[in-house]
Amino acid sequence: MIGPLGNSSIRPLSLLLVIAGLSLGACGGRSDTPEDNDSDQMRQAMADGTDPNLWLEEVEGERALDWVRAENARSLEELQSHAAYAPMLAEAREILTSQDRIPEVSLRDGFAYNFWQDDTHVRGLWRRMPTAAYVTGGTEWETLLDIDALAEAEGENWVFEGALCVAPDYRRCMVTLSRGGSDAAVKREYDIAEKAFVEDGFFLDEAKSGVAWAGEDTLLIATDFGDNSLTESGYPRIVKRWQRGTAFAEAETLFEGEAEDVGVWPFSSWTGDAYQAGVVRAETFYDSVHYLITDKGLSALPFPPKTDLAGITQGLAIASLNQDWTYEGVDYPLGAVIGLDLADGGIQTIYAPADRTAVQAVVPFKGGLYLTLLDNIRGRLLMAQPRSLGWQTNTIDLPDNGVVSIGAVDEMTGDLLVSYENPSQPETLYYQKAGGVPTAIKSQPVFYAAEGVVTRQFEAISRDGTVIPYFVTAKESVLEAGPAPTIQYGYGGFQVSILPTYSGTTGRLWLERGGVYVIANIRGGGEFGPAWHQAGLKTERQKIYDDFFAVSESLIEKGITTPAQLGILGGSNGGLLMGVSLTQRPDLYGAVGIGVPLLDMLRFDQLLAGASWVGEYGSPDIAEERAFLETISPYHNLDPEADYPRPYFFTSTKDDRVHPGHARKMARLMQAYGHPFLYYENIEGGHGAAANLDQQAIRLALQFTYFGAELGLLAD
Repeated sequence: MIGPLGNSSIRPLSLLLVIAGLSLGACGGRSDTPEDNDSDQMRQAMADGTDPNLWLEEVEGERALDWVRAENARSLEELQSHAAYAPMLAEAREILTSQDRIPEVSLRDGFAYNFWQDDTHVRGLWRRMPTAAYVTGGTEWETLLDIDALAEAEGENWVFEGALCVAPDYRRCMVTLSRGGSDAAVKREYDIAEKAFVEDGFFLDEAKSGVAWAGEDTLLIATDFGDNSLTESGYPRIVKRWQRGTAFAEAETLFEGEAEDVGVWPFSSWTGDAYQAGVVRAETFYDSVHYLITDKGLSALPFPPKTDLAGITQGLAIASLNQDWTYEGVDYPLGAVIGLDLADGGIQTIYAPADRTAVQAVVPFKGGLYLTLLDNIRGRLLMAQPRSLGWQTNTIDLPDNGVVSIGAVDEMTGDLLVSYENPSQPETLYYQKAGGVPTAIKSQPVFYAAEGVVTRQFEAISRDGTVIPYFVTAKESVLEAGPAPTIQYGYGGFQVSILPTYSGTTGRLWLERGGVYVIANIRGGGEFGPAWHQAGLKTERQKIYDDFFAVSESLIEKGITTPAQLGILGGSNGGLLMGVSLTQRPDLYGAVGIGVPLLDMLRFDQLLAGASWVGEYGSPDIAEERAFLETISPYHNLDPEADYPRPYFFTSTKDDRVHPGHARKMARLMQAYGHPFLYYENIEGGHGAAANLDQQAIRLALQFTYFGAELGLLAD
């Protein structure tokens, strides 16, 4: 899916932010002066419904890239010449490459596996150490694969995207490598013991593929098999079973979806002695059918369409319901976690959330499962285990009033790594043996001076009366002094929750300098479960934007900031939110950061993975939905005569999820209309707009320099 920059979604079908004296005088950040008739031609073309900027959709087109390079040069010259840029860049690099960061790991078969990047290993190291050593502070890592060395040896711009290893010994793994960070990637079989790619092993060429192990010599694959093998969204529509030692062309077809589907993918769960495998057919982004592979073929599970399958354990298929469901006369509520007994077909209720409580993650293991919850956006962790009279849930004791995230679970032992953090307290990592108590084992370094920094939760009232929570983080002295430069971040889509986490870069580059940072928990997200998300789908989407505006107005009413000092930031779907905010309420804002955005909502479904998102936004091919999209599409609602704050667009050429043409075309239209803007397109980097830590540091330094200068936090 199109997730927020720097955040991850828990949804299984994830197809899953940041700049010099910026002056509005003289050139004012304008692009090259448009030709005398450029504006008139653009106005007429847009009025006629003819897109005059389609040439910018040619991702690698020479004319398009010439325009990109010119805009990059113009914008970078201004931003990087600001006195604050170099210090901010150095600070961001120091934080991102710190050797004292907590190494995030996965747990399996007695080992902790980690992917590590720093200033020496720019592309990164895939490595491991025994779990026992990791939890007791060990520092000796065994390098499995050096991505920098591999890229140099093969002459490729490899970005490591993960590894899927086969049980029970987890020796052989399908390693995913993308060129420049794109979603399309190569998958190659790797032998950990030999520290080498397997000669004549499983291999999938560059594509948006999915794989699942069904045994040490059996791989389920969904990829580009040639003509008519992809959906209109660009994802696989065929799943095959490939046996070791046979040719790729001989793989057995298990399932074929339709071209109109979002895609089909294989899945599997290791039960302790064998794999239980299946296929998920995503008919829309939210409606799926799950099949198990049996000796008699594929068997459809009876779940309703809006269901997320978490995995299979102890003969139960564990799932979260994103709709109310009545099955065999029993009602199961929206947001509940259930288990389907694969032997007798019975349904067990494992957990049903209360009002203002939402399940965020469900992770099964042999013996039970872990659930993370949001209770009025405060994190909680539960362990659920089956008992003779039903499922028993126990709260795992962790600090209150913060964000709780599962880091890793050993699927066989139930050993758990879980973290706690809040905006002024760095992440603390806890380790718990199954059935034990959590023990703090590692803490993230203090990356900024948080003394005196406070986080407060407030509520705004949206246009329809809905209460919208938001969090404000700043030095208490800044809040007491009155209006201050503020960045308000928002996303509002795809059931992705935006939480008040610790960010060393935001703290050092923004809060330490006297800025205020705000996150808005608007509808469309998952902070209060599926209903909170579904309230803003398709033609109801204006509610999301009204929620965001209500938070902005509340900040101004409380004297936290002023319109001239209020900047907003969002990426991907949040980039659409920024575009709508720019065109609908330019009076509220002094700066707008628009990252890897959707902006042309009348053609989004024709660009890259866009067709997969009609379940979220609606379809331009359906009259009622198109009529609504016409009212919000930023590209089509840009007013030649309006007075807009100067936005900063940032995107990536290599983003093969959200087309860079969205940002290019909107910026070009502003150029023709004579509106000031800044633009930076990373030539690589994928949907995260950065392919490595150095590029992330540049993105963050540009972002905070832009906001600081535009909102008056930084001196010229």
